[in-house]
Amino acid sequence: MSEAIETCCTNSHGKIEKELERRRSSIRPINERVAKLREESVNTEVRISSERARLITEFYKSDLAKGKSIPVQRALAFKYLLEHCSLPVEDGQLIVGIRGTGVKEVPTYPEITVHSIEDLEILNSRENMPYRVDEETKELYEREIIPFWKGRAMRDIIFENLPQEWIDAYEAGVWTEFMEQRAPGHTAGGERIFKMGVLDIKEEIRRKMEELDPSDPEYYEKMEELKAMDIVADAILIYARRYAEKLEKMAEEETDPKRKEELKQMAEICRWVPAHPPRTFWEALQHYWFIHVGVTYETNPWDSFNPGRIDQHLYPFYKKDIEEGRLTREKAKELLQCFWLKFNNQPAVPKVGVTAEESFTYNDFSKLNVGGLKEDGSDGVNELSYLILEVLGEMRTLQPNTAVLVSEKNPDCLLIEALKVVGPGFGEPPFFNFDGVIVKMLRQGKSLEDARTSGVSGCVESGAFGKEAYILTGYFNLPKILEITLNNGVDPRTGKKIGLETGDPRDFKSFEELWEAFMKQVKHFLDIKMKGNDIIEALYAKYLPVPFLSLWIEDCVEKAKDYNCGGARYNTQYIQVVGLGTIADSLAAIKYHVFDKKTFTMDALLKALKNNWKGYEIMREILRNPDKTPKFGNDDDYVDEIAKRVVDEVVDLIESYPPSPVRKASKRAYFLPTTVHVYFGKVTGATPDGREAGFPVSEGVSPVQGMDRKGIAAVFRSVAKCDWDKTGGALLNQKLTPDIFDSEENIKKLAQLIRTFFRLGGHHVQFNVVSAELLREAQRKPQDFQDLMVRVAGYSDYFVNLPEGLQEEIVQRTEQELL
Repeated sequence: MSEAIETCCTNSHGKIEKELERRRSSIRPINERVAKLREESVNTEVRISSERARLITEFYKSDLAKGKSIPVQRALAFKYLLEHCSLPVEDGQLIVGIRGTGVKEVPTYPEITVHSIEDLEILNSRENMPYRVDEETKELYEREIIPFWKGRAMRDIIFENLPQEWIDAYEAGVWTEFMEQRAPGHTAGGERIFKMGVLDIKEEIRRKMEELDPSDPEYYEKMEELKAMDIVADAILIYARRYAEKLEKMAEEETDPKRKEELKQMAEICRWVPAHPPRTFWEALQHYWFIHVGVTYETNPWDSFNPGRIDQHLYPFYKKDIEEGRLTREKAKELLQCFWLKFNNQPAVPKVGVTAEESFTYNDFSKLNVGGLKEDGSDGVNELSYLILEVLGEMRTLQPNTAVLVSEKNPDCLLIEALKVVGPGFGEPPFFNFDGVIVKMLRQGKSLEDARTSGVSGCVESGAFGKEAYILTGYFNLPKILEITLNNGVDPRTGKKIGLETGDPRDFKSFEELWEAFMKQVKHFLDIKMKGNDIIEALYAKYLPVPFLSLWIEDCVEKAKDYNCGGARYNTQYIQVVGLGTIADSLAAIKYHVFDKKTFTMDALLKALKNNWKGYEIMREILRNPDKTPKFGNDDDYVDEIAKRVVDEVVDLIESYPPSPVRKASKRAYFLPTTVHVYFGKVTGATPDGREAGFPVSEGVSPVQGMDRKGIAAVFRSVAKCDWDKTGGALLNQKLTPDIFDSEENIKKLAQLIRTFFRLGGHHVQFNVVSAELLREAQRKPQDFQDLMVRVAGYSDYFVNLPEGLQEEIVQRTEQELL
C-alpha cells in the first residue's frame, strides 16, 4: 500500500472513530424499567400474528354477519375482535393494549388484502426487514383465510373495477396506489379525544338518532351508521374492561409490593378510561392508547393514527398533576417513555409487491407534534414540549415519529434544543414551518381556529387534526412521464403505448413545444388517476366503513356519516408528486443544451438515453456536471424557475378537478416520496440530467443526489422559490457533516438558517447527520452497525436494514457544511 493511500485510510478511520464516539457519548441513561422495555422492543423480531385474520374470518363465516347492513357488519366484526383478541401486558409496562398478540407481532387484514402463500414465504425469507411467519400461520392461510377471502378482499374488488388504462399506467410505474393494500386513514387525533369519553359519545349518538328525520332520503344509511358507531363504542368499553379484569388478577398474583400497587392503579385507570374523559396525565396516555389500538385494529390505515399536538393535549393534565402533587417530572418522563415504546411495539402491517417498494419500512408513521401555536394564536411551547424532546433524545427508537412545529412566535430555544437531539445523528426530529401550515389550511378553506390546531402527520402532510380526512391516494412519477413524452406516448420499458401522441421530440422547434407536450401527458395521466381515485374512494365508502375511527373525527357523529363517506368536517384527496429535482434538472438540461446552447441535437440525446449512456459517456458527464449544466439546489434561477413552473402547473392541474363524488373531497398535491423514489427509479430509463436507468429519482423536493454544490443556504433559496403554500406539504432532506454540532454557535446559526428558510416559504427540512465514510463502513460491516439509524424520507430507519439501492441513494446525498 502506498504511503498516500495508507494516510488516507488512517485519516478516514480516525474520522469514523470520532463520529462513532460522538454518537456513543450522546447516549443518555434511562431507568431500569424503561431500559428493559426498550431492549425488548428494539431486539424482538417482527412476526406475523394470525389471530386477527382467524377471528375476522370466523366472524364473517358465522351467522353474526348475516342480514346486517355493511356498517353494522363492520361494527359487529370489530366487537367480535375486541371480545376475543389476546390481552398482552409487557413485563413492567405502565400502559396496556397492543394491536396484535405481543411485542412486534403484527396482525393482517385479509378483508383488505389477502396474502398468498408466496407472499408469506417472501415476507418470511427476505433479507431486509423480514416478517417471520410460522408454519401454523401458513397452514391457516392455506386452509381458511385464502379460500374465504380470495375475491372478497378490497384489493381484489379494486383491481376488478379499475379501467385497463389505469392498470397499464400502474404497471408501467407512472403511479402507485396506496389503497390497494392499506385502507384510507392518514389522520390525527384532535382535542375531541382528550375531552370526551366513550359514554359522552354514546350520548351524542343517542341524541342524533332521535333527531334523524324519517323523510330524509338518507335516513336508513344514517341510522345504520349510528347503530354501527354505538356498537363500536361498546366494543372498546369491553376491551378496556377485559384489561381491567386481567390487571386485577395479575395484581392478586403479584408478589412485588411496588408492582402490585402499579397493577392495581392500572386496573383503576382502565375502569375509568376510555369510558370517561381522562382526569390525570397517566389516564390521558392510557385513554389515547386504547383509542389508537382501536383505530389501528379496526383497519390498517395508511399512515397510522396519531395523537397530533401532544404537548398541547397533555399539558393541562401534566400541569394539574404537578401542582396537586400526584406527579413529578421524572414520573411523567417514565410514563412518556413507556408510551413511546407502545408505538415501537406496533410495526407497520406487512406489504408486498409495489406497495412494499413504495414504503419499505417497519415504520407506521405515527407522528407526535410539538410546538406551534395555541388556538388563540399565542406561543404553543410549554414545559412538556421540552420534556418530549428529552424523551425523544433518550429513547432513539424507530417509532414514534416526531415533528417540531416552528412559528415566529416560538422561542429560539425550542429549535436549539431540538437541534441538539438531531446532532447525534439518528434522524429525528424534523422541522416544519407552522406559520406556513396555517396559511395552507386557510387557503383550503379551514377556519382560523382549526388551522391553528392543525399539524403534520405521516411524513410531512399537513391537515386539520381531528377534523379532516386528508387521504393519500398514491405517488405520481414525473420523470417517467417525461420519458413517455420523449417517446411520443410509448413506455420504452413495456413497449406499450400508454400516453398521448404528442409528437416526435426531434421535430420540436423550441423548449415551449416540449413543455406543452410534457404537460399534455401529465394531464392525460392525471385524468386517468383521478378517475381511479374516485372509483376506489366509492368502493371503500361502500364496502369498508370505519365506525370506530369515525367516533373521534369531528362532525362524523353529527352528520351520521362515516369517515370513509365524507363524515369529517373537511375532506381532501391528495396525490403525492415525486421527482421534482430530476424533472427540473432534466428539463433544464434539454432547454440549455438542445435549444439554447445547441450543444447536442435532440436526436443524439434520445439515442444516448435509449443506450443508457453507453457510447455517450462524454455527453453524460457534461449533463451531470453542475458547472456545465444548471442544477436545482444551487440558487440558479435558470433551473429553479423550471422547478417553480412544474410545481405551479402540476398543482393547478390537480386542483382543477372537481370534488370527489362520495366524500366531496377537494383534490390537492403533496411532494413527498417515502421510499418510492427508489422504485420509480427502477422503472424509469435514463433521464436527460445524466441519471442512469434504474438509479433512484430525486426524493421529495430535495435536489438530485450530489448535485447541490453551493451549500445549504443555496438549497434553501432554490426550494423556497416554489410556492409550497399551494400544496399540502413538501419534503426536503439535507445531510450535514457531524462536526457542525460540536459548536453551540453553529447550532444557533443553523437554527437561524431554518427560520430564514421558513420565512422564505419553505415547508419542511430534516437532517441526516452522518458521514459517507461511516455509511460505507456500515455497508462493509453491517453486523457492527445494527443500531445505525438514518433519515430516509419522512421517517428514520436502520441503515443496514435498507435495500441496497436506498442505501446507495442516501450515501450519495450531498454532505453539507455550514457556510
